Amino acid sequence: MLHACCAPCATHVIEVLSNSYKLTVLFYNPNIQPANEYKKRLEDIKKLCDIKNTELLLPEYNPDIWSEAIKGYESEPEGKGRCRICFNFRFKKAAETAAMSGYSKFATTLTVSPHKDAKVINSIGKNIADEFGVNFLEEDFKKKDGYKRSCDLSRKYGLYRQKYCGCIYSNCHEL
Repeated sequence: MLHACCAPCATHVIEVLSNSYKLTVLFYNPNIQPANEYKKRLEDIKKLCDIKNTELLLPEYNPDIWSEAIKGYESEPEGKGRCRICFNFRFKKAAETAAMSGYSKFATTLTVSPHKDAKVINSIGKNIADEFGVNFLEEDFKKKDGYKRSCDLSRKYGLYRQKYCGCIYSNCHEL
C-alpha cells in the first residue's frame, strides 16, 4: 500500500517500488485545499496510475476532518507540529487501509520531496505501523537523485506540479 501525496512525487516511488512489490496507491489527502487544487491533483494521480497500470484507492475527500485534527496548529511553522499531525493523520488511514485490505506493509511518497524531513516521516510511519500491526517501509526516496527523477518523469507524463504541499497554512501556499 503506497500512500501518495500527489502524482509528481508518486512517479519515482512507483518506478522504484514496482520492481519489488505489487502496489496499490492510496490517495488520501484531506489536507489539500482548496477543492479545485485537490481536483487537479486527483486527476493526475488517476492519470499516473493508468499509465503505470497501478490500482488506485480513493477514500472520501473531507477537508473538515483534517482541519479539526490540526486545529490550534494553523500558525505553526512549516515542518513542525502541524506537519507532524498531518503526517500522523494520513498515515493512520494508510495503515488502517493496509491492515483491513490484507497488506502487510505500507509506504509513502512524502520522502521524495526536498521540503520534507525523511527522518520525521519515517519515525511517524513506523509508530503508526506498529499501532495497526503492519510494517512501514522506511525510505528516503529523494536520495540517489530521486527528486530529480520525479521531476523528469512528471514532465514526461505532463503532470501538474503544484507549488505547495496542499495545506492552506503552508509557508508557500499561493491562491
